[in-house]
Amino acid sequence: MRHGVVLLPEHEWKAAAERWRTAEQLGYHHAWTYDHLMWRWFADRRWYGSVPTLTAAAVVTDRIGLGMLVATPNFRHPVVLAKDLASVDDIAEGRLICGLGSGAPGHDGGVLGGPALGPGERADRFAAFVELLDAVLVDGDVDRTTPWYAAHGVTFHPRAGYGPRPPFAVAAAGPRGMALTARFGQYWITSGPPNDFRTRSLREALPGLREQLRGVDAACERAGRDPATLRRLLVADAAVGGITASLSAYEDAAGELEAAGFTDLVVHWPRPDQPYQGDEQVLFDFAAEHLAGGPCA
Repeated sequence: MRHGVVLLPEHEWKAAAERWRTAEQLGYHHAWTYDHLMWRWFADRRWYGSVPTLTAAAVVTDRIGLGMLVATPNFRHPVVLAKDLASVDDIAEGRLICGLGSGAPGHDGGVLGGPALGPGERADRFAAFVELLDAVLVDGDVDRTTPWYAAHGVTFHPRAGYGPRPPFAVAAAGPRGMALTARFGQYWITSGPPNDFRTRSLREALPGLREQLRGVDAACERAGRDPATLRRLLVADAAVGGITASLSAYEDAAGELEAAGFTDLVVHWPRPDQPYQGDEQVLFDFAAEHLAGGPCA
């Protein structure tokens, strides 16, 4: 199993840089930051942008994977996002992982004045978003109009023809999102029940997580894809809590999740206050026992 950590973009860079470097030194395989204009719990606090943060993180690290968690159509256009991704990935020398999600209702969904969308409309928009983003990054030359996006005379460089695009990590809890994951994803992301922040224990959450795993396997099979080619990543600490409460809890959770079929576990760097309050020493202890000196990818 690979292990990752989420670093909230809340600190000035002098402080944040040390944490990104530390995550790499501890042996974590990937480190992530959130892609929001404003976060639900930090409306009155400092909050930095994901693209500049990941660019800076690429400069101060050498090996660790760098993840965006997750870009959505709420305020991103696929053509503009493609240019940002290719630029960050070049600086990171191929270490970027692009998390993608449909975009929940909230500040990010309305700050630019767009209409409120129902679940079906968000699913339609997300499909168009992922399809166009993939086309720009892979094909380079794109000219298409959909009900959601226009991309006229796009000639995209440097990514097209240069090498594989950055891997997509698609957040999906339902059949349409899982179908997109099977078509385009190198990772599938879940945090448990979608948009449900009533924290429960891993034991309580496992039946639902196993059901989601069966769903994404079935989506791969319908798409003619070997399910084993898709990595399965749990982002813990929101709907599924208690994993970093102690070293033994972390170890037990990693073992249970791997046995269930997950390939990657991502936890949040513990903070002194909520959300994600905890003792960061647990990360250091887990890394010393299980990650130190291990490969980063």
